[in-house]
Amino acid sequence: NWGQVLRVSSGDGPRARQRGWFPKRELIVRSRGQVRFVTITSRVQASAAAAAVALLLAWVMTLGLLLAGHVAPSHPRLAGSAPAAAADTKKLEQLAADLQRRQDVIEKLVQGELGNLPQAPAADLVKTAPAPDKISFETTPAPGLAGIAARQIVFVDTLTRYADARTVRAEAKIRTLGLSPRTLVTREDRSAQGGPLLRLATAANGALDPRFRRLGESLARMSALARGMRGIPQVLPASADYISSGFGFRSDPFTGEGAFHAGLDFKGPVGAPIYAAAQGVIAFAGERSGYGNCIEIDHGHGLMTRYAHMSAFRVHVGEPVKAGQMIGAIGSTGRSTGPHLHFEVRIDDRAVNPRPFLEAGTKAFGQPS
Repeated sequence: NWGQVLRVSSGDGPRARQRGWFPKRELIVRSRGQVRFVTITSRVQASAAAAAVALLLAWVMTLGLLLAGHVAPSHPRLAGSAPAAAADTKKLEQLAADLQRRQDVIEKLVQGELGNLPQAPAADLVKTAPAPDKISFETTPAPGLAGIAARQIVFVDTLTRYADARTVRAEAKIRTLGLSPRTLVTREDRSAQGGPLLRLATAANGALDPRFRRLGESLARMSALARGMRGIPQVLPASADYISSGFGFRSDPFTGEGAFHAGLDFKGPVGAPIYAAAQGVIAFAGERSGYGNCIEIDHGHGLMTRYAHMSAFRVHVGEPVKAGQMIGAIGSTGRSTGPHLHFEVRIDDRAVNPRPFLEAGTKAFGQPS
């Protein structure tokens, strides 16, 4: 049990005011049946108050110094590292500008050849690319920008391999058809080109990263080969329900003697549609000996298709046609025993078997395995 008795003495002057702020206090303490008196003088109380004020001031000053340490770097007079910070900021801005230039190049190259960005290639094609030089370990945004730059390089390298793989696959298929990929690729005619000069650059000095140039060349080669592929017969020229005669040796239907058949015969009713096997230009539409009414389509690079025994024409000489476009109707004109389409594929005016072309179809430019 604690009890307290407070006694205050009065006087004049500073000592009196001190005694008024810190009056002498007497405490009566009862413990275990005994009574003791404890006296706390004004001086002891003043000393304790002074110590408390000193601790409070020390805490405030420490807090102020900590805050000043965070603010000082932003003030040129207080921060000796301000030039370094400004240099880091400039490097960040330069890296961000380079990233934007790289992205612009990627979009122009890809959209120019493919139209839209393809889906990410298989993960096993992706390899880790070296990250660009770090700007500063103390600059927070730098690691993020460096990661984006590395991902751009990985994407460029991966897309380059993707385009090369498709090109290699298509070239192999073209060779199985007896064609040369080099002659099939459309060559640029610089005698009829123009337009404003729009340089591609990945750096502020106008330089183009060799990896980006390599991507552009790979996409351009793939695109040129694709354009050449459009002239390869790959669409059935008529219904394939029944092929009445194949390519090669056969007994002639009129004489019974051994003879060479230069194409495929598609049996069908008179008036059934005939389609262009590939895009090209109508080079001939008329009558030829043995073929009756026939059409010839020039596909470029020495490649030509012939459609014979027709009953009607739907196109005229000089007209461009697309693959699958109707060009006429089945008939039985010329040297024929019944209504059918005689279809030939000729390379440099030499008849070749049409079956591999039609069987290949669009598989020639399928996804790389």
